[in-house]
Amino acid sequence: METLWQVLALLLLLLLLLPAVSFAGDISQEDDRAPKIPGCSNYFLLVKVQTWVNGKEDREFVGVTARFGKMVESKEKHANQTRLSLANPSDGCTKSKNKIAGDVLLVHRGGCKFTTKAKVAEVSGASAILIVNDKRELYKMVCDNNETDVDIDIPAVMLSQDAGASLEDTLSHNASVAVQLYSPDRPLVDAAEVFLWLMAVGTILCASYWSQWSAGEASIEHDKLLKDVSDDALDTESAGVSGIVDINITSAILFVVIASGFLILLYKFMSYWFVELLVVLFCIGGVEGLQTCLVALLSRWFKHAGESFIKVPFFGAVSYLALAIFPFCTAFAVLWSVYRHLHFAWIGQDILGIALMITVLQIVRVPNLKVGTVLLSCAFLYDIFWVFVSTSLFHESVMIVVARGDGSGDDGVPMLLKIPRMFDPWGGYSVVGFGDILLPGLLVAFSLRYDRAAKKNLRAGYFLWAMLAYGFGKLIGEQV
Repeated sequence: METLWQVLALLLLLLLLLPAVSFAGDISQEDDRAPKIPGCSNYFLLVKVQTWVNGKEDREFVGVTARFGKMVESKEKHANQTRLSLANPSDGCTKSKNKIAGDVLLVHRGGCKFTTKAKVAEVSGASAILIVNDKRELYKMVCDNNETDVDIDIPAVMLSQDAGASLEDTLSHNASVAVQLYSPDRPLVDAAEVFLWLMAVGTILCASYWSQWSAGEASIEHDKLLKDVSDDALDTESAGVSGIVDINITSAILFVVIASGFLILLYKFMSYWFVELLVVLFCIGGVEGLQTCLVALLSRWFKHAGESFIKVPFFGAVSYLALAIFPFCTAFAVLWSVYRHLHFAWIGQDILGIALMITVLQIVRVPNLKVGTVLLSCAFLYDIFWVFVSTSLFHESVMIVVARGDGSGDDGVPMLLKIPRMFDPWGGYSVVGFGDILLPGLLVAFSLRYDRAAKKNLRAGYFLWAMLAYGFGKLIGEQV
């Protein structure tokens, strides 16, 4: 069982470096450097486009405002329901042949500048303009460099290709479509982020004390073996029962190199079936982690079952308590994988993830500060390269593409903790990747083991300050 865990731990450490980001909408970053000029200096804001078909509330789409034009209302109660009309011609570059006084005009991208479309719509009497992108993502509409003074007094909103096609299809069936445009403000801090912070800090805290406790238990067992067996027997037996994976400098560097290769593999071959494979690997690790944590907790009450072993092929000696718990852990992981698309499935994912990370932090250890510094420095360079530098090589950020799960349908990588935003009008989840917990957790857990070995108290040691630094850094990171 311990040999299996060593293999799983190294495999899962590769998976933990997968990114975790949350998007309320996918927005192209191409125009971030566009200059701001008078009349063209708005902030880009996501917009809710609520629709009504023949008087009945229908789908809601997400758009993004332009640099130019009037800003949309921030409160739903102040936003009006307005009839939607299709431009004729569809590109909206010339005055529409249809009567559109007071309507919201739906036009296609292309044929002329964004500002031209908006100005033509305003002159035609439209109250707002929805411009349909020619791609599935959103696009930030800006002004050209040679435009000096833009004066547009109606809102301009970009919609994705899918949203535009849906609205056009409805209008083509002679249905009456009305839309409501508003951009609700997000709360400064959502309660979900507080709970996510507590989960991240609590995971490292529990794992650190468990790691320190197990190191102490191993030291006691080692002393007993010194008294009872010869040195030769000790060398033979202790090598097989340690169950601990120590990271050295070479493995720390290779670890990030191999993780980079794995990230490219995901980038090139990301698909529904690839994500399903990651789900299987996550479930295997989650079962092992949940079982290990439950055995450690329940062995206090069922000491005899925890200390009685039976030999199982391939797994070796397994306690009766572990055998009794294994079916429950397996059933829990299987149920989560089957129903992971339900709105409450995040609870099961977080339970499996926390148990997995606590167990990995107890098994995989940093032996000294030098190795910890090399590992975290390499991980820092890994993030910088694959988020920013990779855009010059692949024409897009590899890390962000993988994090979004492009090509995987609605699924994303499961190696993250998530919790639904409670008071955010945009909904979605607050998430944190395993790497943001496990990598600093290795160093924090080492600091506690070092403090206990050096007989330092909490204030004089390194653990308290390392824990405070991680908590403070995580708090700042969530607000950026």
